[in-house]
Amino acid sequence: MVLQSRRVWLAGQFVPAQLETADGKIVNVYPFGTKTADVDYGNKRIVPGFIDVHTHGAYGFDTNDGEPEGLRDWMRRIPEEGVTSILPTTVTQMPEVLTKAVANVAKVVEEGYEGAEILGIHFEGPYLDMEYKGAQPPEAIAKPTVEQFKMYQEAAHGMIKYITMAPEHDPEFALTKYCSQNGVVVSMGHSSATYEQALMGIANGAMSMTHVYNGMTPYHHRKPGLVGTALRVRDIYGEIICDGCHSHLAALNNFFTAKGRDYSIMISDSLRAKHCPPGGNYELGGHPIEIGEDGLARLKGTDTIAGSTLNINKGLRILVEEAMVPFDAALNSCTINPARVLRVDDRKGKLTAGYDADIVVLEDDYAVAQTYCKGIAML
Repeated sequence: MVLQSRRVWLAGQFVPAQLETADGKIVNVYPFGTKTADVDYGNKRIVPGFIDVHTHGAYGFDTNDGEPEGLRDWMRRIPEEGVTSILPTTVTQMPEVLTKAVANVAKVVEEGYEGAEILGIHFEGPYLDMEYKGAQPPEAIAKPTVEQFKMYQEAAHGMIKYITMAPEHDPEFALTKYCSQNGVVVSMGHSSATYEQALMGIANGAMSMTHVYNGMTPYHHRKPGLVGTALRVRDIYGEIICDGCHSHLAALNNFFTAKGRDYSIMISDSLRAKHCPPGGNYELGGHPIEIGEDGLARLKGTDTIAGSTLNINKGLRILVEEAMVPFDAALNSCTINPARVLRVDDRKGKLTAGYDADIVVLEDDYAVAQTYCKGIAML
């Protein structure tokens, strides 16, 4: 199949070009009009598929539910916002719930599914700080041990690829070192770590931060904390929720200005309520939540933010059009940067011959006209 547009994102710029796909891959890239196009998208923007490394659920499903059909339905439908790859993300819960959740992801991957590719599991908690737990259930927060994590990883059939944890509660950084040396990205978050403790976390293998600004020690000019670490240490990755609510637009701009185009990662941190009608009863980690008119989820009856309902294509629009982040930095944050942190940038994150045919066609208002997951049209 040959797709073409006068605006195809190649080498950090829009170029008139054609993409030829076969067997799930981009096999050739040609100048515009070289071959007879099967689909001509005119002047619509063609960009790489979006990768969401931190998302708990959508369409009424939560990763912790541990139900295979709910997970399959999520993967089949999420390309509507341009997402072609994903890390289903757990939330702190008791061991039996987490074990069932990660085993369910492994089961679905092994048995087969359609739509966005599951690149692994993001294990958020239970190794978190009590003060900065946010909406994570306090009764399930645990002390990190390598032995317990191995149990979860065994249940997941090795699918846990990314873990959020509070480094200051990891004795001698044992779990941090174990994960980083065994193919699991360690992301510091829901943490009371000082700047100095965070540096030690990085020195022992941490390479990312979870939803910067949220669930961590704030920035103060005499106590930089985790936020200060994220801004100062420019060659570690930092996730950020780009809904304009979790972080002020100015804070989004500050973050991208400090991190540059190569280490920022846009996430949705979405809950089961995403793509669901307003109202309804939802929960996170066994606790009831409610969705406000601003799209934010909060613990019911409180002001504690519990997550978002952000669509990634809308996050891209907010970054570019409202936070005034350069387009290349904004796009990198949901394409090649998450691919790099997950070490799949040899096949994901770019429109390049030999890469997976994960392709998004965007209207000028950032609405998704079409999404291709490994060359298969999903809309």
